Amino acid sequence: MRDYVGQLGRQTVERLNRYADQSALFYRILRQIIVNPRAGRRLRLRIVVEQIYFTAVEALWIVIPISLLLGSMMILQFAGISAQHDLGRITVALLIREFGPLVTALVVILRSATAVTIETGYMKVLREIEALELQGVDPLDILYVPRMIGITVSLFCLITIFCITSVLGGYAIAWALTTLPLQNFLAQIGKAIEGLDIAMVALKALFFGVGITVISLHYGLAVQRGITEVPVATSRGAVACLFYCLAVNFALFAAFFL
Repeated sequence: MRDYVGQLGRQTVERLNRYADQSALFYRILRQIIVNPRAGRRLRLRIVVEQIYFTAVEALWIVIPISLLLGSMMILQFAGISAQHDLGRITVALLIREFGPLVTALVVILRSATAVTIETGYMKVLREIEALELQGVDPLDILYVPRMIGITVSLFCLITIFCITSVLGGYAIAWALTTLPLQNFLAQIGKAIEGLDIAMVALKALFFGVGITVISLHYGLAVQRGITEVPVATSRGAVACLFYCLAVNFALFAAFFL
């Protein structure tokens, strides 16, 4: 019993230290974004654009088919079990407010978060980060800040594309297979969506982007001994990002709708 309590206490302390390190990393990145030093702005902008291209543009071929399939399946299911006047409200509540941000965040975690962890882990093992510091280059400027800005902006864009594609494209597929009136559905969506829904999606994109970036960087920087730790850190970082997104999603739902 004593060993179990001791192990539980050690795990709790380690988890609290991990949260503290992540909070400190977030504070450093946020302060650097606010300060925005003049030196290296063009380089930071180029890295941000490259991150947006990798995270958003190259992920469109994944996000768009998923949104079409998910939107059409859910609309067909809802149309069969709900009244016609509730279809727009259910679509907004589930597709736009819940599934859109979560599924998009999952795609970003699988593609970009793992890539950031692997890149940072290898740079830490090969001492490339130390080499940058010895050359007088702050890793915050060219590694951490561009990753956070790029991933967060990409999430805003991808979630918006997912929501629009899943509703319009999904209903177009459902309309081709059923006799649902397209004009009535669009009118229902317009009546059902509110400013609170848009604010909820924007907040989720912001919190998801910031949290995914910080967690991925933290697990990459935590690699100490060798290259063999990188896959383990990548797996743990991806799982931590997923749980973080689920926790944020529930917290925002509880804050606004309970």
